[in-house]
Amino acid sequence: MKKYIAFLRGINVGNIRIKMSDLKKAFDDMGFHNATTYLQTGNVVFESDKNISEIKIILEKVLSETFHYQVFVLLYAYDVLAEIVANYPFEQNEASHAYVIFVEGEAVSNELLSIAENVTEEISGGNTVIYWKVPKGESLTTPFAKITAKAKYKSTTTVRNINTLEKMLK
Repeated sequence: MKKYIAFLRGINVGNIRIKMSDLKKAFDDMGFHNATTYLQTGNVVFESDKNISEIKIILEKVLSETFHYQVFVLLYAYDVLAEIVANYPFEQNEASHAYVIFVEGEAVSNELLSIAENVTEEISGGNTVIYWKVPKGESLTTPFAKITAKAKYKSTTTVRNINTLEKMLK
């Protein structure tokens, strides 16, 4: 059995409200094992014998039907997430947030990194992710934040704080 991390895009923002207990139950009902949710943003650690591409298809289909909205899932093997977290390139401090932007697709990642060349924020590319350090209180207002919030990236990106990711790996 292999351990995976699922990040659901857009949970508990806007009109999409899902209790984490309901999300955990949905994972259990789909036959996944040891599902644990973190925070209220659709972070789920679970185990499965299925391969990652098969899991993604199942999750997006069943969760969309269960919760009545188009679910977008970014899915990672547990060991891949551990590597992503370990490779965070910026010094962490109390004045800034340390974020990982999970990106599905090399074209989207390249597009965002190209745009990032024109901003003064600390941004660096990684393996299927973009690392981002932003001053506290500015996570929604910086030029790069406004770009990543555009509707065109809704299905292919999601942002998580490195502190949350570290807790998920424990």
